[in-house]
Amino acid sequence: MLQQTKDLLKTNYKLKDETLDLYERAIKDVEGQFKMYDEIREFNQLKVLKAFQQERISDAHFTNSSGYGYDDIGRDSLDKVYARIFNAEAAIVRPHFVNGTHAIGAALFGNLRPGDKLLCVSGKPYDTLHSIIGISGDEKIGSLKEYGINYGQVDLTEKGKFDFEKIKEALEDGSIKIVHIQRSTGYGWRNSFLVSEIGEVISYIKNLRKDVNVFVDNCYGEFIDVIEPTDVGADIIAGSLIKNIGGGIAPAGGYIVGKEELVKQAAYRLTIPGIGGECGATFGLMRTLFQGLFLAPHVSMEAVKGAIFCSRIMELAGFEVLPKFDDKRSDIIQAIKFGKEDLVVDFCKGIQYGSPIDSYVQCEPWEMPGYKDKIIMAAGAFVQGSSIELSADAPIREPYIAYLQGGLTFDHAKIGILIALNKVLG
Repeated sequence: MLQQTKDLLKTNYKLKDETLDLYERAIKDVEGQFKMYDEIREFNQLKVLKAFQQERISDAHFTNSSGYGYDDIGRDSLDKVYARIFNAEAAIVRPHFVNGTHAIGAALFGNLRPGDKLLCVSGKPYDTLHSIIGISGDEKIGSLKEYGINYGQVDLTEKGKFDFEKIKEALEDGSIKIVHIQRSTGYGWRNSFLVSEIGEVISYIKNLRKDVNVFVDNCYGEFIDVIEPTDVGADIIAGSLIKNIGGGIAPAGGYIVGKEELVKQAAYRLTIPGIGGECGATFGLMRTLFQGLFLAPHVSMEAVKGAIFCSRIMELAGFEVLPKFDDKRSDIIQAIKFGKEDLVVDFCKGIQYGSPIDSYVQCEPWEMPGYKDKIIMAAGAFVQGSSIELSADAPIREPYIAYLQGGLTFDHAKIGILIALNKVLG
């Protein structure tokens, strides 16, 4: 680090010598890891470029539809670009999805019927899905349970891996129609699943039950590997445009990709049966959605580098981290176990202070819709709640784990992490 940079950090953010010493040690340790992810980034950039070229994208696709949005060629072509990138039959990509949970919900509601059963084989899913499924909170809000759709769960092994024997036992229930896999960690303490691991369990499931569809929650995982879950047998996947795949530019939205019939059924839940993806004005957002997708392979890897650096420097500072800095990654999330409420709050406040937007704001734990525990969220982002931008959040419950993600540039991620660590060190 340039001496001028160190001086500026000390002057502006009161960084201690201890924090900067940890930085010097951590940055040397992680540089070797970056080369592998640069190679993945280059591959995915080529994949995205080729999809744009194959669909003959031009400025004519940067449409500005209103009203019903019939015949929006930009919207329809973006769907085709996504389908090519994910090696899938169809896609629906819309700013009308309010978040990734909405996209996941549309995929599940669209493809399950009363009497069917949803089986989660990666343990209890992310907190915001609990109300959708009907496993917590008020069930009489139109949850799957209220519609007569049942739920089963196979917990992971003690090592955080798929429990194949218990999955086999669970699949003996003939009412199971969809198997749910969560690629990322959520608010758990495990490594995200590699796409190869997801492929292994999908193959196992399909050998036992060819009649079930496998759904993968792909949030936080796009472009972190050279393959995606649809390349290894996933029938349908979903994610958010304000995470990896929006490239930090998409202002809102989500996507669903997979088999044509499954995507169509999901589209009927986003709008209404008979209309599906044929309607939906895009209000001049198409250039932004295309450009964000094109930048996504690069931006996603900037976030990964920030996560790797965070893992190493927090470990050197004495905290337990997952994944380790040299573990192979499948998402952009870095978990740090603090063990104390005040430390996890200080870390998130430090990330907020290191943000370009709302840096003066003191984030505090609060009761967010869709969560059982109070949550503290640091997100001084250009797009509200964007987790491809540098952000951190934590449920206020033991063992007080913070989950850091994002960073449009590694330089900003690095600075924000240093400010947060400095605050934790006191």
